[in-house]
Amino acid sequence: MFDKRKDPRKKLMAFTPVYTLKPKKLIGYLEDLTTHGARVVGDVALEADTLVTLVIDFPKDTASLPPEPFTIQARVARASQDEAHYENLGFEFVEPTAAQVAVLEAVIQRYEFHRTT
Repeated sequence: MFDKRKDPRKKLMAFTPVYTLKPKKLIGYLEDLTTHGARVVGDVALEADTLVTLVIDFPKDTASLPPEPFTIQARVARASQDEAHYENLGFEFVEPTAAQVAVLEAVIQRYEFHRTT
């Protein structure tokens, strides 16, 4: 299958809940992350091409993270259900600011899962 991502996926080692902003609702947990988008796995189904404001509850022990919740506009690029009946949601970030990209890069650098081959 052809992968349309601009950056390779980075699996994260930190337990990271993801919410919609309005209404604030837990949609799942961050599975992987790039500066262009994210994959979230959870129990809430969203339709593809829906625009949402995500609130990502990154761990607070990263010095470069601001104290307020990380909020970013995103489009649901893909939505499917896996064999365990969890929703797999692929989000594409919509016009992230330089400050948002800097936060994403800091999180990726700090919490990237390094695989050994």
